[in-house]
Amino acid sequence: MTKTNVLLASNPKPEACARARAHREKPARLAFAAALALALFVGANPASAQESQRPPPNNVEYFQYGVGLAVEQLASGGDVCPARATTPCILGSGGGLAIRMGYRSRGPWYLGGAYEFSRQDSSNLLRLAILQQLRGEARYYLDAGNRLTPYTALGFGGVFYGNEWNVSTAGPTLGLGVGLEFQVTQSTVIGGSLNYRAFLLHSWTDSTGQDRADRYLGFGLAHMVGLELTLELRDPLARW
Repeated sequence: MTKTNVLLASNPKPEACARARAHREKPARLAFAAALALALFVGANPASAQESQRPPPNNVEYFQYGVGLAVEQLASGGDVCPARATTPCILGSGGGLAIRMGYRSRGPWYLGGAYEFSRQDSSNLLRLAILQQLRGEARYYLDAGNRLTPYTALGFGGVFYGNEWNVSTAGPTLGLGVGLEFQVTQSTVIGGSLNYRAFLLHSWTDSTGQDRADRYLGFGLAHMVGLELTLELRDPLARW
């Protein structure tokens, strides 16, 4: 009789299960380690996380300049568009661009100047009605140490109105406003403002023969409400 030796092969199942279990647990260990590291970092830097939400202190003076998109909404044509007129109102609402520059103090004040031009609705009495404003401006910031800062504004200057950049009438303008300014970076701010402006325009006769703004010693009032969105930059000024 021939004896046959049968060799029992070792069972690989326990080793394969251990490798699979280790492979599944590896991502979980990595995720736990990352979460622990993040928690330690945030816990060790609470002050820096809070300070990042606050703007750097305004301890220098700036030359501040920028542009704005302006909308001029006619509140009342007043003496420019009198009730007795036989033609439509020659001064309506419109929109345009404002360019400004000025001095931003270390305190709450901004002092500067602005030039604004806008195309107005003239009821087809003018081919291209252009309203130009040259203003001196002052802002007073209600600074509470936040990136979003409200302010009040005062403007005074001259206004010019006519067809295709020609001047048919001119006069002084006075404006009051409120606004908000958001500091994006140390050198960049964006904002918006709402303004009321009164125009005291000199009397003139339009192309249809209609007399305009002829009431107060040869002048007449008109009223506008302006909305402006601004982008402005700041350059530090050297100290004396």
